[in-house]
Amino acid sequence: MAGNNTLICVFLQRPLTDRVMTVQILVIIFLCINMLLIVTFFKKESFYTSARYILFFVTLLSDSFLLVTTDILLILTNFRCSVQVWLCIIICLFVIVYSIVTPVTLTAMTLECYVAICMPLRHGQLCSTRSTMYCILIIHGLSSGPCIVIISMFFATASISFYSQYTICSVEMFMLYRWQDHARSAVSQFYFMIMGITIAFSYVQIMKVAKAASGENKRSTQKGVRTVILHGFQLLLCLVQLWTPIIESAVLQIDFNLFLNVRYFNYVLFSLTPKCLSPLIYGLRDEHFFLALKNLMSASSYSKQT
Repeated sequence: MAGNNTLICVFLQRPLTDRVMTVQILVIIFLCINMLLIVTFFKKESFYTSARYILFFVTLLSDSFLLVTTDILLILTNFRCSVQVWLCIIICLFVIVYSIVTPVTLTAMTLECYVAICMPLRHGQLCSTRSTMYCILIIHGLSSGPCIVIISMFFATASISFYSQYTICSVEMFMLYRWQDHARSAVSQFYFMIMGITIAFSYVQIMKVAKAASGENKRSTQKGVRTVILHGFQLLLCLVQLWTPIIESAVLQIDFNLFLNVRYFNYVLFSLTPKCLSPLIYGLRDEHFFLALKNLMSASSYSKQT
């Protein structure tokens, strides 16, 4: 109970800063944009029966959930609120898993594009709604890999008494030793190497088809090439984001106030912005989705006028 009282006092003694207010405004705006895209997804049956749009929906949900949880962690860190380690473990479990879900889903979307262009006769079979549901389960299973590694290392090195202590909640809490930091980095690099190779392979294969295609097929394959390039750019943003905890962990050893500044900068630039702009760009460049979004906005404005 004393720990709880200390937490409340520390929270009240630190007023809301301009940075915190700015982040909250950005989070609300970006969540509203993502929610608008999610509502658009449910407006047409063709969206939630198509593998491409279902996977796009998964990225929207994953990014929205991650925005909320990381924002909570940012607020707790800014106010220097300490929580019990076991509660922090639960929160960070979701953060670690869903920070990987989006890039793995982007890789799956690239493979779907590859199948649609390079294996059109098998696209209906390989990318059916049922296959997509299995794919989502596989995506979450693969995304749990880094989390399992990090948690296993933590459980193997942390003492039992450590779980009842109070601490500033962040993923860096799991890095009790330097070798754990290196292991986390190695796992992240391995995952992104595999995803990068997959996207590069898909790009090369689609380019081969694009050169041999003509007329309508050529326009379709060129659009596929641009889609794969966009997924590669999104994956690059995710890669930068996964490097930020390593930077923050090193800065935390130097100065806590500097750690707050670096975390704020990383959160706005590499977490908030990509998680909103990338889905928005992807949704707007798709003709069918853009048309549905336009109709939804028109219907909303018309209902307000009446």
